[in-house]
Amino acid sequence: MKFKFIKNTVLLFVVVFLSCGNRSAKQNEVEIVVGANQLELYLPMLQGKNVGIVANQTSVIFKKTTTSATKQHTHLVDSLLNLGIAVKKVFAPEHGYRGIADAGEYVKDGVDIKTGLPIVSLYGANRKPDPKILSDLDVVVFDVQDVGARFYTFTSTLHYMMETCANLGVTVLILDRPNPNGHYIDGPVLNLQHKSFVGMHPVPVVHGMTVGEYAKMINGEKWLKNGVQCTLKIVPVANYHHKKTYDLPIKPSPNLSNAKAVNLYPSLCFFEGTNVSVGRGTEIQFQIFGSPFLDEKQFDFSFVPKPHFGAKNPKNKNLVCHGKDLRNTDVLKQLNLEWLIEAYQKTANKTTFFNSFFTKLAGQTELQKQIEDGWTASKIRSSWYKDLEKFKKIRANYLLYP
Repeated sequence: MKFKFIKNTVLLFVVVFLSCGNRSAKQNEVEIVVGANQLELYLPMLQGKNVGIVANQTSVIFKKTTTSATKQHTHLVDSLLNLGIAVKKVFAPEHGYRGIADAGEYVKDGVDIKTGLPIVSLYGANRKPDPKILSDLDVVVFDVQDVGARFYTFTSTLHYMMETCANLGVTVLILDRPNPNGHYIDGPVLNLQHKSFVGMHPVPVVHGMTVGEYAKMINGEKWLKNGVQCTLKIVPVANYHHKKTYDLPIKPSPNLSNAKAVNLYPSLCFFEGTNVSVGRGTEIQFQIFGSPFLDEKQFDFSFVPKPHFGAKNPKNKNLVCHGKDLRNTDVLKQLNLEWLIEAYQKTANKTTFFNSFFTKLAGQTELQKQIEDGWTASKIRSSWYKDLEKFKKIRANYLLYP
């Protein structure tokens, strides 16, 4: 027992010594340190406990390196096991534990080859974990990098995990990470009549919160079923504020390959509810848009979606799509509706432009009707004002960062 304590202490010292924050910190700036890197704050909460971890490929502890371009890391699960923490199982959100499944693809339960731990899918037959699976746990750690858009499903996974843990008396420990789209708040606020797994809460498309802040809001606003509240502990990001730039060191999902895609994602994801492709099946997903139904004379950029990693059966597969290349656009500080409006107006057969998924993405029916009725982007934006102001007041109660 004494030897094990000494071994764990030495390992903790090594990990803390090597750990650092985030590769996006600029020279002479105080570096961002993600929650997972602050082992001294949460390791005591896990010692002697049976632990489950909601994790994917972004759930890592960063090592200190000489240049940001060579940032190295160890996976959280591997690190905690090496430190003697009793990790009993891993829970995998959309895209799976290793982050390789397509968007919306069924993720199966399995066993991690490296550790032998059971992997329980939270994006398969049951998106809400079965209480029986959590009954032997004391703590569930949630450490998944989010991108700050309502329709990115990790916050829905968080909701269901918190709900089950609340009913069982299991603590949820969140190792917080920055929101790469945390510098603005925008979009229509979801109407609960259109609640779905791509939008469960009355928040705007871009909510401007980290996962830790979002979890506090879920708890505080009593959004869990029957108003239950879970025991919630959060390890905040050090040296972070919402206006601080943060480029993700690891792809959060297969089709968000770089900072440009992450920034454009909240605006371009609306196209997923139309006949327009956002580049799935290419190397530049969520940095372009196009459709076979747009005139090549009006759009000088084209691409052909083909089966691809992260998009086995892409929209408009093997068809020439005409549209726009957005890789050189300025960083967005609000949703861009002009691209969506332009694509609708320049599609000849407008009756086939939208599909039923659009309402789920928008979280209400008004946006589609406004576009069909010819509203400008500025007029549509003005219709969001009251709801956004109301949301900002609620949001202020749960912020961890300025």
